[in-house]
Amino acid sequence: MAGHASPGGIIDQARLFFAEQFVKDTQALLDAATESAAKLVELTAERAVAQARRDMFQDIQRHAGAWPAQLGEDLRERVSAGDSLSSTATALVSSLAVRVDLSLVDDETVDRDIIMSRLSLALQDITTWEYTDLRARLAKISQRQDVDETDVFKAQNIARLLVKSWMAVGLSLKTWQALEQDMHKACGQRLLEAYHETNAWLVERGVLPEVDLRPFIRRAEGHSSGRPQLDIPADGGGGPTGMSTSVGPYGTQAGSPYATGTYGGAYSPQATGTFDPVQGQGYRGAPAIPPGQTAAAQRGSAAAGRLPNLDDETRMLTRPAPAHWGEPSPVGAHFSAMMERHLPGFKDTSSPRAPSQRLAQAMEQVQARVAHQVELPSSDTHSDPSPSALLRNIRERHADLKQAASSPAERATIELVALLFQAILTEDRLPASLRVWFARLQMPTLRVAIAEPDFFSSEEHPARRLIDRMGACVMGFEGDADVIGSPLETEIRRVVQVVEAFPDTGRRVFQTVLNEFEKFLEAYFRDHNDTTRFAVSLAEQVEQRETLAIQYTIELRKMLSDVPVQDGVRDFLFHIWADVLATSAVRHGAQSEEVRRVRGAATELLWTAGAKTTREERAEVIRRLPPLLATLRQGMTSAGLSTQRQDESLKSLNLALAAAFGARAVSISDEQLDALKRRLETIEELLPDEDFELDESWVLDEASHEQEGLEVVSDGGSLPGPQMLEMAERLQPGESFHLDYRGRQERVRLVWQGMSKQLTLFNGANGRCVLFQKARLAAFLQAGLLIPAQEESLTTAATRSAISKINADPARLLG
Repeated sequence: MAGHASPGGIIDQARLFFAEQFVKDTQALLDAATESAAKLVELTAERAVAQARRDMFQDIQRHAGAWPAQLGEDLRERVSAGDSLSSTATALVSSLAVRVDLSLVDDETVDRDIIMSRLSLALQDITTWEYTDLRARLAKISQRQDVDETDVFKAQNIARLLVKSWMAVGLSLKTWQALEQDMHKACGQRLLEAYHETNAWLVERGVLPEVDLRPFIRRAEGHSSGRPQLDIPADGGGGPTGMSTSVGPYGTQAGSPYATGTYGGAYSPQATGTFDPVQGQGYRGAPAIPPGQTAAAQRGSAAAGRLPNLDDETRMLTRPAPAHWGEPSPVGAHFSAMMERHLPGFKDTSSPRAPSQRLAQAMEQVQARVAHQVELPSSDTHSDPSPSALLRNIRERHADLKQAASSPAERATIELVALLFQAILTEDRLPASLRVWFARLQMPTLRVAIAEPDFFSSEEHPARRLIDRMGACVMGFEGDADVIGSPLETEIRRVVQVVEAFPDTGRRVFQTVLNEFEKFLEAYFRDHNDTTRFAVSLAEQVEQRETLAIQYTIELRKMLSDVPVQDGVRDFLFHIWADVLATSAVRHGAQSEEVRRVRGAATELLWTAGAKTTREERAEVIRRLPPLLATLRQGMTSAGLSTQRQDESLKSLNLALAAAFGARAVSISDEQLDALKRRLETIEELLPDEDFELDESWVLDEASHEQEGLEVVSDGGSLPGPQMLEMAERLQPGESFHLDYRGRQERVRLVWQGMSKQLTLFNGANGRCVLFQKARLAAFLQAGLLIPAQEESLTTAATRSAISKINADPARLLG
């Protein structure tokens, strides 16, 4: 029982038990790394990429075998150092934390920091509720509010150990990055089980069998609805026992697979919850996070701060996403089954096929006839380049093509391609002026379909993707001169002519022109009118500003990691002033006078926050404080913070400054201030390089951007799963959707995506531009509030039509 041993003794035993549980099956981590690397090797890729993956796999086979043992040794050594919940400086800090020197940080250190932060965030996301219970039990024993930041129980410290041991056995950070997604899952599962077993161990010793939720629930100040607000600290703990939905870095992940609260011997699955943390206040003003985590982790953790209004969210949570959305189309499977019945072996692609000589000549004649009919001048009375005339022309020569075929497979392919293009050329939603160019793709498509029968069943075939992308950009916009303008029509014409010019290259030429067409679409829909150009420019500034804010926060944390600064001042610099720095750099340039003024205010604030022990120092503070506060207020205004938010931030900051004025704060030496000043003056040179990317943990602060001319989607939708997040990444410029937002239903088009597709901009017919962050975009897809205008792609719909006709008359395949 808990009463039979000292609190420190029980915690030390729990820490040792936790470490043993974590390392008892680390072989699973090695297996996950090996399997993930093997899967990458099997994927088709360019020669250089494929070779790099093979080298990585061999590297894992040579070195990774020592990783589990090294990890176990490091963890046991860490625990044997004898840290306790009350310690604030331990061996972990000296051995694992990034050392801050007055020098440029090398790329490997930056990469390591980012990898550790992402892993830490993933571990917290997976283990939120188990850690919450463990935190509550440890707090009960120690009578402390929280676990110490350097304690081995903390997910960020486990993350550091995992990466440190990985590098110690000779494995590279690039290898980890390549396997990152699978490693996050494997490490998270291992930590989840270790937390669970440790909770059960503590319960067996009488430590808090039932976790009380009430200490974690508080009322949100100033909130009109008076709804309760969940007090979740930035480390991911503090959630309610028994709630199933995990508060992830973007509020989307499913929760712990184990029920928590009362512990027995078995795990029990949890049900789906209704938590929507993306509606929180954003990262600014959130609780502080431990040194070593990135600002991305801070933003993600702080997003989990508010329970939703259940009345407002009920419709979102109960309205299912369209059944087909995000799921593979069954049409390909139906086609394969049908062809196997009617023509066994049709899909065999073990050896390349080419059209027989007679068929190739017949196809060239048909192609020449179609091209001639399209390109005749309109004044020619014999010319009728309408879709129906082209279709009639091809039908007239359909029998000739079949007669020229040398095998049943060729005749079947001719029939199938004819049925596909019959459906495409009679699709009323395609503008008639463009259908004639689709008609000219029939013979090139027939050639590639003969060589590769999987064209019919694989939606990823480049010939199908090209037709689908061309259709998606123009479908349903008949007569819309702003969309179907001469640049887009000219590009479609060029694409078709390139395919015609290289009839023997088949798949390769389709893939090449598809890549070129995608690049064209990115620029075309971004720049095709003044409204979208302006909106895209704003969205790019938002992205640049948010990226810089994260980078500034990372560097500020490094600068202040060894400097005695009040928590209120730290929070202000990390959560508020980093964003002010970013805003100033985007608007005025990184080396502008405005940025220098903002950097100088940070130095001035640090000086003011040091203990003032003499009358002269206090008089100097009184003299310098008013202009400093005015500069801080002006900076927050430029960053878009509301007056209320500014007042709250300055109120919290004043408490820290009052402690310094009363000599209750720790002194900052002149040498430390000079060093900080020098680093702040060159902070832009220390930021992560241009390869730095936003990850899915950051949270867009919509309140700061609405005034800039963008409508930022800040609420609505339902909790998306991994499938919907993946679908959000697969959306492409030019695709059209029906959007239901704030009581308005309208058709919108995707016109821009940011780096890593974390931001997506849509433009409506009325010129309104709407900006989504990926998590919110996935939430709208999940709830059916953003529905694709096309229920299925052009070629999928055509294949469905062909299946119906073949099943009705199978003889036409060989006739």
